[in-house]
Amino acid sequence: MKKFTRLFLLSLLLGVLFSPALRAFEPIEVTDIRIEGLQRISAGTVFNYLPVKIGQRVGPEDTAGLIRELYKTGFFKDVRLEREGGVLIVSVTERPAIAKIDITGNKSIESEQLLTSLKDIGLAEGRVLNRFVLDQIEQELGRLFFNLGKYGVEVKTTVTPLERNRVAISIDVREGVTAKIKKINIVGNRTVDEDELLDEFELSPTNWVSFISRNDQYSRQKLSGDLEKLRSYYLDRGYINFKITSTQVSITPNKQDIYITVNLSEGDVYKIRDIKLTGDLVAPPENFYPLIHLKRGDEFSRKQVLGSTERITGMLGDLGYAFANVNNIPDIDEETKEVDVTFFVDPGKRVYVRRVNMGGNNETRDEVLRREMRQMEAAWFSGAKVKDSKKRLQRLDYFEEVHVETPAVPGSTDQVDVNVKVVEKPMGNLGAGVGFSQSQGAIFNASIAQNNFLGTGKRITAAVNTSSANTVYSLGYTNPYYTIDGISRGFNLSYKETDFDEVDTARYLIDSFVAGVTFGIPTSDTDRLVFDLDFDSTNFKLGEDASTELVDYQNENGSDTNSLRAELSWSHDSRDSALMPTEGGYQRISGSISIPGSDLEYYRLEYVNKYFIPLSKTFTLALEGDLGYGDSYGSTTKLPPWRNFFAGGHKTVRGYKDFSLGPRDDNGDPLGGNLRVVGNVEVLFPAPFKLMEKSVRIGLFVDAGNVYDITETAFDFGKIRYSTGISGFWLSPFGAFGASFGIPLNDESDDETEIFQFAFGSAF
Repeated sequence: MKKFTRLFLLSLLLGVLFSPALRAFEPIEVTDIRIEGLQRISAGTVFNYLPVKIGQRVGPEDTAGLIRELYKTGFFKDVRLEREGGVLIVSVTERPAIAKIDITGNKSIESEQLLTSLKDIGLAEGRVLNRFVLDQIEQELGRLFFNLGKYGVEVKTTVTPLERNRVAISIDVREGVTAKIKKINIVGNRTVDEDELLDEFELSPTNWVSFISRNDQYSRQKLSGDLEKLRSYYLDRGYINFKITSTQVSITPNKQDIYITVNLSEGDVYKIRDIKLTGDLVAPPENFYPLIHLKRGDEFSRKQVLGSTERITGMLGDLGYAFANVNNIPDIDEETKEVDVTFFVDPGKRVYVRRVNMGGNNETRDEVLRREMRQMEAAWFSGAKVKDSKKRLQRLDYFEEVHVETPAVPGSTDQVDVNVKVVEKPMGNLGAGVGFSQSQGAIFNASIAQNNFLGTGKRITAAVNTSSANTVYSLGYTNPYYTIDGISRGFNLSYKETDFDEVDTARYLIDSFVAGVTFGIPTSDTDRLVFDLDFDSTNFKLGEDASTELVDYQNENGSDTNSLRAELSWSHDSRDSALMPTEGGYQRISGSISIPGSDLEYYRLEYVNKYFIPLSKTFTLALEGDLGYGDSYGSTTKLPPWRNFFAGGHKTVRGYKDFSLGPRDDNGDPLGGNLRVVGNVEVLFPAPFKLMEKSVRIGLFVDAGNVYDITETAFDFGKIRYSTGISGFWLSPFGAFGASFGIPLNDESDDETEIFQFAFGSAF
């Protein structure tokens, strides 16, 4: 490439020096300039680049510069200067324009992405063809495919002339086989086993998860990250002088196998001898030392030193020292292999907030945002309060984005502003949908919801939901700030018709009308107490050939009942997402009771705990437990059948038919019970397809659980049903779709199994 460039420049220079037109070019005073040979490029464009004007004197010594300036535009492949009296004639031959770029043979990278990369180097439809840029196509596309391990990629470019000085460019890509990491060798580790070090790496030789995680595909960025993890591993265990001396990456001649060798020098282990705190301590020393997670005699740990530094900086920020600077200074004694760690504190000036400014809330009222703010105006700045304020605004679900900045006030060294910028979501949703569930058949729904009614933060909903088993009509209203302290109040009305025979349980129907009021009391940013008081009017109807159990219940408790039901619940939600969480947890404890004197007197207690543990950037461990217990009291002889607990199906124990586990009536139909015990363990990971990794999630699960009627029989662990299998969840543009392939592990002859289960239109 360099040789070609030198030859081109030499040819150009010789052409300029020995061109007959230029050798005969005598000094002239330019009276006019004429451009010849233009096709697409305007004369004005040439005049803009031509460094000569009418009236200017031009001699032979100027011509080379004039030609060079026009060549530099990249528009022309030939430029000649001539004179005709006082007229300067500029004859040009334009480079062809690119009419079309076709890319074929690419499977791993979309054509749009490749065209974007080519545009970055100056090759795009509508632009002038530059042969130098054309030579860079192979290099640029090769770089993209190398990042995917396609080291055998071949790129062939064909340029086809078209009419009107245009060309079509065809790029044929032969990707070849993806190179895989065959072996990673670590050399120089004297005290730590190689397998333990390789566990820190994201890269790995091909294994059973490689088709999902692609951890066997080499990339320079991944290797740099792994080397940093390796460095952190040693520095966090006292190896202060640890070094990575060299790294070699080699590929086999067939460009299919990659070998990586990392050479390192461990050095010795150093221990902490002393911990010191110095500088301008704006708080008592006893406030600082609990933040320093180091102990004398322990191995030196860079992670703990940096963490201690961040905690001290955070504490100073919460005290108003927004620009505090904390440095850790290790003093190494090479003879004793010990380290003295000194934390030097420079708090700077204490800062307070001048103004809290809101922006982007075109529909939402300022007060809706300000009541979520924990950082107040004219108060000392607190980093923790600013973060809490942002989290509370995000949890409102009124905004697509929330940005918070804390710029210093110009001309002041002790003031900042807090600028909140939001991007609003549509406040209202008018929707209609259709779904399908194996247990309920086709599901039709229509709803109107205003999460942020008229920008006040109040929620209003109206919905209709119908299926073969359920018909539901509901209205709701919630004011999240019924009081200034954040106590919420809501009202709800609903009418529900349910045919339990349609979901293959006991043969009865209920029509119920519920009217209620709800109060919510926040106890922290993640915890909440909720109190519900509902009036429930229910009509209980026996189905055809109803069982003895149902007939007895109706005879003892009647068909038409009115109850006043109270419920108290506590919930804790620290998940990073409600639909596809990767960390955090959700807990809910609730107890409901029908008030004494109601036609039906009973109570229910429930506990749900979901916990998500990130195992890596790809895998998440999900643990879930569900316990429920209920019973009657007073004059009511038994828990109402429609208030029983059920198990089996996609939300409890997969592989068993919905609601099928537990006690059955004398017709052999599931009746439910007053105790439910369910547990789930699942390893979740995104889809292996890049375009769907944010909307599709796959899981490998083990479920366990059952339902009991402990008023009749004792609890028996031996009756717990188990299943295992694979699940999938897709958050599609048309609604959520869930499916599972579950294999019962200890089913019995009277169990109803259902290996494949799915639902569309609701969360799975």
